[in-house]
Amino acid sequence: MEDLVMNQDFWKNKTILLTGHTGFKGSWLSIWLQMAGARVIGYSLPPPTTPSLFVEAHVSQDMTSLTGDVRDFDRLRDVVQKHAPEIVIHMAAQSLVRRSYTESRDTFATNIMGTVNLLEAIRVGGGVKVFINVTTDKCYQNREWLWGYRENEPLGGYDPYSSSKACSEIVTSAYRDSFFNPAKFASHEVAIATARAGNVIGGGDWASDRLMSDIVKAAADGSVMKVRNPEAIRPWQHVLDALNGYTLLAEKMWEDGEGFSEAWNFGPGDADAKPVLWILQRFSELWATGLKFEVEGSSHPHEANYLKLDCSKARTRLGFSPRLTLQAALQWLVEWQQDYQNYRDIRATTEKQISRYQHIQPNDR
Repeated sequence: MEDLVMNQDFWKNKTILLTGHTGFKGSWLSIWLQMAGARVIGYSLPPPTTPSLFVEAHVSQDMTSLTGDVRDFDRLRDVVQKHAPEIVIHMAAQSLVRRSYTESRDTFATNIMGTVNLLEAIRVGGGVKVFINVTTDKCYQNREWLWGYRENEPLGGYDPYSSSKACSEIVTSAYRDSFFNPAKFASHEVAIATARAGNVIGGGDWASDRLMSDIVKAAADGSVMKVRNPEAIRPWQHVLDALNGYTLLAEKMWEDGEGFSEAWNFGPGDADAKPVLWILQRFSELWATGLKFEVEGSSHPHEANYLKLDCSKARTRLGFSPRLTLQAALQWLVEWQQDYQNYRDIRATTEKQISRYQHIQPNDR
C-alpha cells in the first residue's frame, strides 16, 4: 500500500486560492502551502473563534489574506479575476451540526450558494485548472451501517448542515457535468472534484460544540466535560492526514484532469473509527492532569450515531493512506496544546509538526 505525501516541489510558485483560510483546517493548510513556496491567496470571513489558530500562528504573514464572504458573488468574482489562481480549494463553510439547527438559513446560504458563487466565478473568470470542493463525510444518506460509505452511495442529510453539504456536492456535480465535463476536458481544461473527509483533530481547534475543542478546554481548566453521545462512532483523523489527501488529489488532477474529476473519500482505516468514549479515555491518559467527564442526560438535536468512510479508491488511485494512527494523532494534539499552554511560538510548533509529518517513518505512527 502506498503512503504518499504532498510533493512540495509541485506547489512551489503556484497560485492557490483557498477559501476559509481563517478557520482551523484552512489555517493548517495555509501554513503548509506557504512552507512549500506556494503563492497563497486566502478569502474568508474573520477568524470564527477567539483565540484562533489563524491569529496565534500568524498565518497571514506569508500570504495574501482577503476578508470576504462567499455569499458575495461580485467580490468573489473580482478576486478570482484579479489574482488568477491556478488551483482553488474551497473550504469556507458553516461547518457545525448543532449550529445549523439554530442558524439554518445562513448554513444553507453559505454552504450552497457559496459553492455556486465560487464555481460561477471560475466559469466566467477563466484560468483555473483545478477546483476542489471540500465537503464532509456527513453528506451521505446515513443509514447507520457498520461499513464505510463509498463515493457512489446516495447523498442526503438529516440535519441542515449535512443536507447543505450534500446539496453542495450536487451543485459541484451539476457544474462539472454542464460546464466542465471531463469528456470535453480538452475544450475547457478545468478539473472539478469534491473531497469528503471525516472528523479531523489537531492543535488549534477552538470551535464551540466540537468534541476535541470541548475536551481540551475542560482538561486545561479542570472542569467537568459534558458528553452528549459517548457511543457515537466517527472516522477520526489528524488534520494533516485530511489535508494531505486534498493536496495529493490536486496534484493528480493537475496531471490528469479528465481522469480524477470526481468525488473522493479521505478518512482513517477501520481500526481508527472509534466511539467518543474511547477518545475521552485515551486523551485522559495523555493529558498530565487527566480529564473529568460525565454523560449529559438532557435531549439534544439529532446527530448520526455511526459513520465510517470507505477510502479504498483514494488508496488505490491516489496512493493515499493515513500517516498517523488515531493514538498518534491524539499525542500530537496534546503536544501542540502543551506548547500553547506554555506560551511557546505556536507558528514554530505548527511548522514543526508539518515537517515531522512529511518525514514520518513507520515507527513514528
